[in-house]
Amino acid sequence: MAFLAKGKMFAAATVVAVFALATGAQAAASCGKSGAGFDAWKPEFAAEARANGVGAKGLAALANANYATRTIAADRAIHKAFSGSVEAFMKRRGGSAIIAKGRALKKSNAALFDKIERTYGVSPGVLLAIWGMETGFGSSMGNQNTVSAILTLAYDCRRPEFFYPHAIAALKLVDRGALSASSVGAMHGEIGHTQFLPGNVMKYGVGSRNLRDKSTALASTANFLKGHGWRAGASAQANMGAIAGWNSASVYQQAIARIATAIDAD
Repeated sequence: MAFLAKGKMFAAATVVAVFALATGAQAAASCGKSGAGFDAWKPEFAAEARANGVGAKGLAALANANYATRTIAADRAIHKAFSGSVEAFMKRRGGSAIIAKGRALKKSNAALFDKIERTYGVSPGVLLAIWGMETGFGSSMGNQNTVSAILTLAYDCRRPEFFYPHAIAALKLVDRGALSASSVGAMHGEIGHTQFLPGNVMKYGVGSRNLRDKSTALASTANFLKGHGWRAGASAQANMGAIAGWNSASVYQQAIARIATAIDAD
């Protein structure tokens, strides 16, 4: 997902309260600039996780997590992935192929997209654009251990305050069975067909929250966009604010809007 934005639902007030508690507790935890202190940090984080309601399964996943060196390498290079013009970005990411396959998938999954649009007011084009951009329509959902990735980023001194609540959420998802200690995803801990960060799974995930299921992932993505102000009946270009909630990079937002417009026009 979601370049630092970025899937049964909790009440909004509950989610806000949990995240506020987690963010406040973060000040007590140390951080590190290398893997040297990660194992010493885990017991500190475990105490805070327990205080935030993480149970036995989540704590066991935390205890077995490893410092994710590949995640740190990807994080340090993330801005390069969103550099250059929109045209260059779309070419690198296969924009034309996403449009072509997106149009075909819109037709072959018409009943699913009609149901999602009736429920959330979100048109198929933007969902297909995000799905294609994030994982090639589910063909590449990542092979990094999710718990290790998100805990590494919560420990790392660069942006612990951003990733801390997502780490708490990941452990709670393990408790609830939506994730396991061995679940894999993208380098920053994103999950499933459209790449949700764990905290967004908790807040916007629908049904089983199993975002490796196509229908659940697409409905959850629509719920996220609706929650970020998507206006039913308006074009993707008119809904740039909601797309910005998904991903904060301007070239990504513009590419998604262009691809969505092309798919919806078919």
